[in-house]
Amino acid sequence: MSVRNPPRLLVFAAMSLLRDETSTISSLEYLPTELFPPLFMAAFYGRRRETLKAMVQAWPFARLPLGGLMQKPHKRTLQAVLDGLHVLLAQKVHPRRCKLRVLDLRNTGQKFWSMWSGARAHTCSSSWMAPVAEDRSRTEQPLAPLAVFIDLHLKKRTLGKFLTYLIRWVEQRKGSIHLCCKKLKIVSMPKENIKKVLSMMQLDCVQEVEVNCTWKLSTLAVYAPHLGKMRNVQRLLLSPIHVSAFKEQDHQYLLQFTSQILRLQYLRDLHMESPYFLEGHLNQMLRCLMTPLDNLSITNCLLTESDFTHLFQCPNICHLKGLNLSGVTLTNFSPELLQVLLEKVAATLQELYLNLCGIIDSQLETILPVLSHCSQLRVLSMCGNLLSMAVMERLLRHTDRLPGLSLEIYPAPRESYSSQGVLHRETLTHLHAELLEILRELGHPRSIWISPSPCPHCGDDICDHIKPIV
Repeated sequence: MSVRNPPRLLVFAAMSLLRDETSTISSLEYLPTELFPPLFMAAFYGRRRETLKAMVQAWPFARLPLGGLMQKPHKRTLQAVLDGLHVLLAQKVHPRRCKLRVLDLRNTGQKFWSMWSGARAHTCSSSWMAPVAEDRSRTEQPLAPLAVFIDLHLKKRTLGKFLTYLIRWVEQRKGSIHLCCKKLKIVSMPKENIKKVLSMMQLDCVQEVEVNCTWKLSTLAVYAPHLGKMRNVQRLLLSPIHVSAFKEQDHQYLLQFTSQILRLQYLRDLHMESPYFLEGHLNQMLRCLMTPLDNLSITNCLLTESDFTHLFQCPNICHLKGLNLSGVTLTNFSPELLQVLLEKVAATLQELYLNLCGIIDSQLETILPVLSHCSQLRVLSMCGNLLSMAVMERLLRHTDRLPGLSLEIYPAPRESYSSQGVLHRETLTHLHAELLEILRELGHPRSIWISPSPCPHCGDDICDHIKPIV
């Protein structure tokens, strides 16, 4: 340890206490509150399981941010803490000293531990970290259910030792424990394991849901009732939902899913990647939205002109801050449809992604006037569309009027490619120079990125390693 940053007296006191673990445990009832965090850290890193078990039963704070100490889930440490909670929960009344209401297993709370260890010279502003005032006139309190917070990332064939142990422990104490998860991400896991985890959770605690594995529409319908119970969800992200050909039975599956959207009264961000089942049925989804959306992302799928009409007619998209339609082919659409959509959100739109939409010159020219009125726009990305140099110049002149625009990603001009679609790098370099001259003429400092499609270096349709034209 650096001589300039010697350990605080509290840390020395905690380390000294651990030399006689038995005496320390017996004196927890009278130990100053300030000693609890450094003593807990010393016991945690020293693997003093009996001390950890006893300290949980006398914890003088409303929350124990255990996840802030764990670089990765550690089963034996968790066992010691849960053993202490088991003793605590077995008591009919709360001990006078213990104020614990929340066990937080998320990777949060570092500020709390840093403050008490002296690593940071600041006071903790989180009110739930402050010690709860002791009521000396009462020695007993009714024992309320304990909340256990965890971020769940279900990505393996099995639950893993840490999560398996925790789920079993919660299952055995379901009446006195609330398993709370604000961020739920499902990547890959057997359905029976997913159901088991969901059955143990307080679903109304979930605020963000991400399903990043390919499901059938029938599978989505199976989990729809669970989604409906997550009534406080604010962000919902669904990855590809497989539908080979829309059949009569699929209408029922879609109805089972969309009917649960009606229950999500706080939904603000809706992201759907490759939702093939929405083609011709987008209205069925939109009319179930209960609140205005902040962000809407429908990507890599087919939509009809009727779907687009329903989109701009939907009252809950009028205040969008983010709109992503990348991968939705618009080539044969009437350009007025996109124009009307942008007019609806022009006052609030901050991010617009129209990558790989097959947008052509005439369509872009139609939306340029309304695009120049999106006064809040900060991000504009249109990679993968085939646009001429002349239209791109007009695009730069229109977007120059947007003061907040800070990220602009455009396709390489159509003239950069041969008739067979092969990129001519020399031509692109020359066009870069022309675009730079246009920017200089406009006189407004800005950076733009020109992304060839596919990228000659990595082959991706959208590449993120290109250098800007400044």
